[in-house]
Amino acid sequence: MENPDVIILGAGAAGLMCAISAGRRGKRVLLLDHAEQAGSKILISGGGRCNFTNLECRADRFISGNPHFAKSALARYTARDFVALVEQHGIAFHEKTLGQLFCDGSARQILAMLLAECEAAGVDLRLGHRIAEVSRDTAFQVVTSHGSFSAPALVLATGGLSIPKMGATGMAHDIARHFGLPLVTPRPGLVPLTFGGEDLALMQPLAGVALECLAGAPKPGFREGMLFTHRGLSGPAILQASSYWQPGQPLTLNLLPGQDARTLLLDRKRARPKAEGKTVLAELLPSRLAAVLAERHLPPRIMAEIPDKALNMLGALLNHWAITPDGTEGFFKAEVTVGGVDTAALRQQDMGARDVPGLFVIGEAVDVTGWLGGYNFQWAWSSGWVAGQAV
Repeated sequence: MENPDVIILGAGAAGLMCAISAGRRGKRVLLLDHAEQAGSKILISGGGRCNFTNLECRADRFISGNPHFAKSALARYTARDFVALVEQHGIAFHEKTLGQLFCDGSARQILAMLLAECEAAGVDLRLGHRIAEVSRDTAFQVVTSHGSFSAPALVLATGGLSIPKMGATGMAHDIARHFGLPLVTPRPGLVPLTFGGEDLALMQPLAGVALECLAGAPKPGFREGMLFTHRGLSGPAILQASSYWQPGQPLTLNLLPGQDARTLLLDRKRARPKAEGKTVLAELLPSRLAAVLAERHLPPRIMAEIPDKALNMLGALLNHWAITPDGTEGFFKAEVTVGGVDTAALRQQDMGARDVPGLFVIGEAVDVTGWLGGYNFQWAWSSGWVAGQAV
């Protein structure tokens, strides 16, 4: 394409949506990506079925230095707007839990839809173009492995640092920094937590055990599944809490959410005085976990012989188990990047840089991170769409 109006770097969810939005307005759009496949993260999301949005999407379910920043884009291009596009293309989908929408078939349907929309909008998509240099004079200059391109507008949509095996890089952050945009230090989000010492010694034999819990770091609390691993804890509740967790902070777990564990144990002592402690615990928790907790916190006696004090202490632990992670499994296992280009440097209405005319930053590259369950895709669609309306 000669003389494009806008160059978009990154053919992931945000970049594709931005290209569609701008192309529909008649803009000449050049979309570049270093990978040989567009939308790689789309294809692996949701177990291959793409959790493409969430019906409960709202700004207070996003983490950002400015908790109000996401409101404008989310209001201008909503989850319902994306659902309408999915329905227009005849893609069957279902709501799984908590407002999460998945394809009935394959994530490839979502990618095919986006690529078809790009083609219809006249987008020039070029894959396998590695970016060597980006600069700005009277226009933005992008030097790639297949030549140089120039345009009055540039959109950074190359994502964050999560899942480097899928081609993730810090390019958007590096280019933003080059143009003077400040960054909130990136860190892994929606990521398993690791432990050491006695905590890990307890967890390793329990690898594979799963249960519902209420997890917070320290808050808000997420009531979802938790999974013990060889390195610590994972599962939806832990991934959610990990995005809020800071090094040195405790993680709090309620293993019996909605129940008073002390009352349950004392009632069972009266109702089943001859039962062993681990047997009673196994009625409330997975048997392997019950056995470990009973061995650590109860004397090896029948319930009638276990002091109320011991049962009260164990009950308190079950409802409020505070443990401090050593760290996370890092960007290699993280689903998203928390942090990124500081929202103070961007206009929330269109994602444009306040002090660099023609520069836009969208998607995961920005300091806006959603909860697990389709929120980050919706941020990609919303931020990409509003930028495409402004380039």
